[in-house]
Amino acid sequence: MYKEIIIIVGVIALIVGLDIITNNYTKNSVEMLSKELSELREYILNEDVKTAQNKISYIKNIWKEKYNVLAYYIEHDELEKVETELTQLSAYLDMKEYNECISQLDTTIFILEHIEEKEKADVRSIF
Repeated sequence: MYKEIIIIVGVIALIVGLDIITNNYTKNSVEMLSKELSELREYILNEDVKTAQNKISYIKNIWKEKYNVLAYYIEHDELEKVETELTQLSAYLDMKEYNECISQLDTTIFILEHIEEKEKADVRSIF
């Protein structure tokens, strides 16, 4: 009887521990990317094209690193949405469509925050 209880408690502790770790990684990744995208917004609003292009390249590199880890536990469709938005953002920046860049930035940040919200463990996600 005690062995079964110890195994059950161990499995529950493992699940809760992994959930905490993945939620923290997701939260930190979203915060970092949102901060970088906000900085990019400032460069776009100031029409500092060279710095903005360097920043979008940097953001894409960060995203590739984060994607490799996030892909283990988040739906690929959600992650692909962010990738698509970043690609569109880069294209609009190359075409100097600054109004569209701001729109794409807002959409990208929204999708990132949606991913973070979706991955949180709360009562709504249980039922």
